[in-house]
Amino acid sequence: MKVLTPVPGTVGPLSDAPDPVFAAEMVGSGVLIDPDRTPGVAVAPVSGKIAKVHPHAYAIATADGTGLLVHLGIDTVKLNGAGFEIVGPVKGEVVAGQEMIRWDPAEVAARGLSPAVLVCVLDTAPGSIVSDLLGQHVETGEPLFDVPEAAAQRGRRRS
Repeated sequence: MKVLTPVPGTVGPLSDAPDPVFAAEMVGSGVLIDPDRTPGVAVAPVSGKIAKVHPHAYAIATADGTGLLVHLGIDTVKLNGAGFEIVGPVKGEVVAGQEMIRWDPAEVAARGLSPAVLVCVLDTAPGSIVSDLLGQHVETGEPLFDVPEAAAQRGRRRS
């Protein structure tokens, strides 16, 4: 399964996240994007069903049940939605590349918070997601990484 880039920026390892839970990949394996410091819109990295939307984060379950989380910034929950605007659906289906949240990473940084964007495949083992794009700049909607079948199986929610 291909995962698209939700925001433009430079790709880094999730271990660089300035949050110990994400850095240890306890939520799931993935990558960090140091976003461009321009206002923009974060998009859905995959097609699927909206599992949860907050002003600073959203989770999507693919048709096969694999869950993906996009988290905009670190500790941005403390902003209580200030500086974020939900522009996509909050329930139902979403298509890869569909706009989800409007935000300004420079504004997040100006408030003393990290604007790092975390893209995690939920419930996957640390190190199971690898991107060939580490250190490279990516644009919104470009392929970010593939989810290996073994990781996808582990990341599928069990009913």
